[in-house]
Amino acid sequence: MANKRQSHRRAKPGSRSTGRYFHIAVRSAREFVRFRIQDVGRRGGVQWLAGQRANGAWDTQKWLIEKTEAHIENGRLVPDSAAARKVLASLSSKAIHVSGDRFKAKPRRNIPEAGKPTPAMRRAQMKNIRKAQVALRRRKA
Repeated sequence: MANKRQSHRRAKPGSRSTGRYFHIAVRSAREFVRFRIQDVGRRGGVQWLAGQRANGAWDTQKWLIEKTEAHIENGRLVPDSAAARKVLASLSSKAIHVSGDRFKAKPRRNIPEAGKPTPAMRRAQMKNIRKAQVALRRRKA
């Protein structure tokens, strides 16, 4: 007689791709003690999950991209909207498929204070100074 009792294990979260969002983990959730979610741009679409560390500092734990804004192609997340494209471009590595709707990526490069201002920061500062000077000249004229 066959064993009637079959064990059914609980499916891991995100393994069945039934949710509304693709999850792109940037840092481990274990690094944080509290979490807060925030919409980026319009409601829905792209969301930012921030985590608070034990020392009080906040950092990105993961990004959530609505499934209408991106799709999976060859194990990679491909953006379909400008907002999703901007988020994926801000990561320092490609989002790699883990399972279901879960992805993993590396965060942006941390620039130590000793290395600041970077050349890009200097260019931006100069551009802003020039814009302010032009605006001041227009007001005087």
